[in-house]
Amino acid sequence: MNTSLLLWSLLFSSIGLGFFIYGKRQKAVVPLLSGLGLMIYPYFVSSSILLVAIGVALMALPYFVRV
Repeated sequence: MNTSLLLWSLLFSSIGLGFFIYGKRQKAVVPLLSGLGLMIYPYFVSSSILLVAIGVALMALPYFVRV
């Protein structure tokens, strides 16, 4: 594990916590699940490029999916 992977994981997990809290308070399913995904997926990804790509996709998901 290198430093960049650790910092990207911290960044995306923090953003995920914000999405999770927002989704829970607004009772919105998509931001809640996106936030949960952002907090969990860094544990399973070991490539920095893949970590950033998945993180950006999960952050954009609530913008494009409206339920």
